[in-house]
Amino acid sequence: MSDVRRRQEDRRAATRRALLAAARQLFAENGYTATSTPEIAAAAGVTRGALYHHFSDKQALFAAVVEEEHALLALAIHQAAEAGEDEPGPIKALVRGGEGFIGAMQDAGRRRILLVDAPAVLGRETLDGIDARHGLRTLIEGVNAALAAGAIRDLPALPLAHLLNALFDRAAQAPAEEVDAYRKVMKALIRGLRAK
Repeated sequence: MSDVRRRQEDRRAATRRALLAAARQLFAENGYTATSTPEIAAAAGVTRGALYHHFSDKQALFAAVVEEEHALLALAIHQAAEAGEDEPGPIKALVRGGEGFIGAMQDAGRRRILLVDAPAVLGRETLDGIDARHGLRTLIEGVNAALAAGAIRDLPALPLAHLLNALFDRAAQAPAEEVDAYRKVMKALIRGLRAK
């Protein structure tokens, strides 16, 4: 690859990164509806033409932000699930992963983007597809590991993962002063899945 082509690709990548960062900040602060593409372009230090070169419209840019937020969230879940060896095992990994999710969702901007605006802007089917590539995939892997180890009761993996996902989403929406109570209940429900 020539140096000129490499520099062009680096510039394109930097522009895309700047757009995603600016859009994430504005969507987190103001919400999808109150954020305009001229604001995003100005915050990123690029022209609107550059924005539309990378993204067909505001919704496409928002979808890219949501995808990135889900990827970061999946990373936080994975890191939390793998952390510590105080109580190893698949059930503890599910509990720690849920705690990692709730911890990562304490960012008010992330909650606004993923739990408020994303379902309304992208629709449930698109959002489910994004989640399936990231956090839900991680959760399904955790549930399958717990089932394979015989650590939890023999239940259908996919419905169980979806219901745990809904549990975590609801816990993430809890007011700050209630989060500990939600964590306590979440742990009890997951531990209640133990195989007898």
